[in-house]
Amino acid sequence: MFQTHVSAPRTEQFGVHVMIDGYSASGPFMTDEAALRRLLVDLPEEMGMHPICTPVVVSVGPNCLKDPGGLSGFVMIAESHISFHTFPGRGFVTIDLYTCQAEIDRPATIDRLKRAFHLTDADVYVQERGMRYPAQDLVPA
Repeated sequence: MFQTHVSAPRTEQFGVHVMIDGYSASGPFMTDEAALRRLLVDLPEEMGMHPICTPVVVSVGPNCLKDPGGLSGFVMIAESHISFHTFPGRGFVTIDLYTCQAEIDRPATIDRLKRAFHLTDADVYVQERGMRYPAQDLVPA
């Protein structure tokens, strides 16, 4: 019997997920809602990304012994999202930047974020995402 061979679609990497747990954090972005909002406006522009909503920054009070409160900020970008959660009483910040721009300058981006929060110590995680993302539509429009 005659068989046809169907090849797998060509793939590419979809994006990158940068996660930073920052220790000994300080500076205005830890406690100043307007400053953190400004960072959420400036950072996408600096990285050539495109915000699709107004940044949201919320002051969050203490929830439990582990969470003494701080600021949480978020902006959706066409390329995905950027978020921060600050814990000024603990000198701790979590940073989450996910983008479909796999080619971002990772060292420069990480350095920019470390400087923004005056980090003297940080755990940095970089996760490649969507390693088998189809390079073209699988279903015709």
